[in-house]
Amino acid sequence: MFSAWRALLWQLGKARPSDWKDGRRARYIDDTDLVAAIHEHVAVLPTYGYRRIWALLRRSQEMAGAPCVNVKRVYRVMRDHQLLLRRPGQRRDTRRHDGRISVEQSDVRWCSDGFEFRCDDGSPLRVTFALDCHDREAISWAATTGGHSGDVVRDVMLAAVEQRFGTAQASSTIEWLSDNGSAYIDHRTRSFARELGLKPLTTPVRSPQSNGMAERFVKTMKHDYVAFMDKPDVPTALAHLAAAFEQYNERHPHKALKYRSPREFRRAAASST
Repeated sequence: MFSAWRALLWQLGKARPSDWKDGRRARYIDDTDLVAAIHEHVAVLPTYGYRRIWALLRRSQEMAGAPCVNVKRVYRVMRDHQLLLRRPGQRRDTRRHDGRISVEQSDVRWCSDGFEFRCDDGSPLRVTFALDCHDREAISWAATTGGHSGDVVRDVMLAAVEQRFGTAQASSTIEWLSDNGSAYIDHRTRSFARELGLKPLTTPVRSPQSNGMAERFVKTMKHDYVAFMDKPDVPTALAHLAAAFEQYNERHPHKALKYRSPREFRRAAASST
């Protein structure tokens, strides 16, 4: 039976016209517009890989009501045009953090940390931020040319609560995860946190990965934004830093959020409920 079926297929193949071509192999896709769109995104965000570029393309196509491009097609086009990121080999870190940082819903756990950089004129800027451990939004931040003080941490705490709840009191207790820096373990900071409805938690000593979400955010800000923004002096750097935080919250795609930005993810969650 099988041999007869093969013979029939062979006869059908011989009956094809001499100019017949397999359309599956000869199919041509015009990628001109896609290449141009990818170049526009890469020019602004040169540290984005193909998945984040695909997320930006998907967002613009959804807004325009157009069909979304396939992520494999974006990878192929970026590969063919030498637009993929070239990452050096990374050494595997054997340190482990204690516990799971991410949570299942917003306003259950916030994490906080800081980073610093220098302007072109040598002036330092030290940034403190609060990040939601579910939706990844940078809820509040503050920058100063002075030290990483408890006053700054308390300002960030208050701004985060007011941003999420519109008052100076959280509607339910929220865990506040930080390292053991003096600004965080100060008794005034811990007392103020409890007044706001925050529960202070600190990571184990010498275990920075215990606050890995904040550490990842620091790397993102430095690698994707600070490294490329103009910062001749403090006022200019502050203006561009504010734009960087807004860009991160509104447009930066996250793998854990199905390549949505933090606020895009929050809006989608709100509309579904």
